[in-house]
Amino acid sequence: MTVSPLAQDAAIQPLLAIAQATRQAAQTLASLSAEAKNQAIEAAAAALETNADRIVAANQADCEAAIADNLAKPLYGRLKLDGVKLAGAIAGVRDVARLPDPVGTVQIHRELDEGLVLKRLAVPLGVLGVIFESRPDAVMQISALAIKSGNGVILKGGKEAVRSCTALVEAIKEGLENAGVDPAAVQLLTTREETRALLALEGYVDLIIPRGSNAFVRFVQENTRIPVLGHADGICHLYIDSEVNLAQAIAIAVDAKTAYPSACNAIETLLIHQDAAVQGLPPLAAALRAAQVELRGDQQAQQILPDLAPATEEDWATEYSDLILAIKVVASVEEAIAHINTYGSRHTEAIATQNPATAAHFMDRVDAAGVYHNCSTRFADGFRYGFGAEVGISTQKMPPRGPVGLEGLVTYKYQLVGDGHVSVTYSGSDAKPFTHRDLDLQ
Repeated sequence: MTVSPLAQDAAIQPLLAIAQATRQAAQTLASLSAEAKNQAIEAAAAALETNADRIVAANQADCEAAIADNLAKPLYGRLKLDGVKLAGAIAGVRDVARLPDPVGTVQIHRELDEGLVLKRLAVPLGVLGVIFESRPDAVMQISALAIKSGNGVILKGGKEAVRSCTALVEAIKEGLENAGVDPAAVQLLTTREETRALLALEGYVDLIIPRGSNAFVRFVQENTRIPVLGHADGICHLYIDSEVNLAQAIAIAVDAKTAYPSACNAIETLLIHQDAAVQGLPPLAAALRAAQVELRGDQQAQQILPDLAPATEEDWATEYSDLILAIKVVASVEEAIAHINTYGSRHTEAIATQNPATAAHFMDRVDAAGVYHNCSTRFADGFRYGFGAEVGISTQKMPPRGPVGLEGLVTYKYQLVGDGHVSVTYSGSDAKPFTHRDLDLQ
C-alpha cells in the first residue's frame, strides 16, 4: 500500500487505526448481498426515527451556539435540521434502499476467443472521506449511499454541526449493529486537526468529497493527493429570452433564487434579452423584491429600473448564497451563452424561452453539468433526479458529473477467465484472430 509521507506524521497516527477499521468494514460490506445492504439501510433509518427527538435537540443546541457565534447566514440555513427536514431526510435514506444495487453489475461481457471470456464488473471504491460545512442532513444521505454501494465512509463535519452529526452517526451505527453490519463502516471525525489528517491518508482513503463554500472546497483540493470529487463554486444563471412566457419566467426566477438561496443550485445572475427587458424587468423586480431579494443591475438594467444598485465586474463572478441577484441585459442568446461560459461555474444553467430552436442552441453551447429549459435550476439535486440522494455535485469534465449518486461511488475491475490460454497464440505470423464477440450482460 502506498502511503503519503504525511501519514508518518505523529498527528496523523490516531486516524490510521480509524481508517484501517473502516477499510476492513468496507471490505466486508462490499461482499454483502443487495438484500443484506438494504436491510442495513432500513435498520439505520429505523434507528434515526427512534432517536429523532435527540437528534433535533442536538441540532437545536448547534443552532443556538451558531447564533451566539454569528455564523454566516448561508451556513446557518444549511445547519438547521428540524423534525420535518429530518423526516424528509429519513425518507431519502429509505429511497436509497429501493435503488438498484450498482455493485456487481456486468458492464462488458465479451468472448475474446472460444473459452476466453472477459467481464467488466462494477465494484466499490473502498473508503470515502467526506468533509462538509453545516449540512448535518448530508450525514444521512452519504451514509446511505455508502452502505448501498459497499463503501466505508469517514465523515468530517464542521464544528458548528458537531452535536447534530454526533447524534446522527450514533443512530446510524446503532442501526448497522442491529442489522449485523460492522458499525466501523461509518465513522465521524469532530476536530479541525482531523481534517488535515484525513486529507493526508493517501492509501487508506480512496476518494475525498468536500461539500461547502468555494473557499472550503478549494482548500481541500489544494491540500490532498487523494482524488477529490466536488465543485468549488455554484454560480448559476437564468437567461430570459425575447420569446418568453413572462409569467412562467418570473415564477422560475423567483423559485431559482429564493426557494433555498444558500444552495449551490440557486441562481446568482439573471440575464435578460434586451427585447424582453423593458416589459419584463419591472414585474420581475417586483416579484423578486416581494421575496426580499436585493437586486443589482448593469447600466441597461438601471435605465429601466433606476433604483437598482449598480452591478460590478465582481458581481458576475460572485456566489452570494444569499438573497442577492445580479441582473444583466444582453443583446442576444449568443451574448448570454458567452457570459455564462465566462463567469459560470459549470454547475447548472437555465433558459426561459418559447422558441425550441433557441433553447436547443443554448443547451448545446452552454458548458455546464446541467442545462435546463423552462424550469428552475433548483432541480439540480440527486433526490430530484431519482438517485435517492447524492454525495455531492461535481462540475468537473471527467465523470461523474452533476449530482453524484450511487454510480459515482463505484469503479470497475476486469475479470478474464480462460482455459490455459496464452498470449503468444495471438501474435506472430501465424497469429490466431480474436473473436471479440459480445455476450449477454449477466
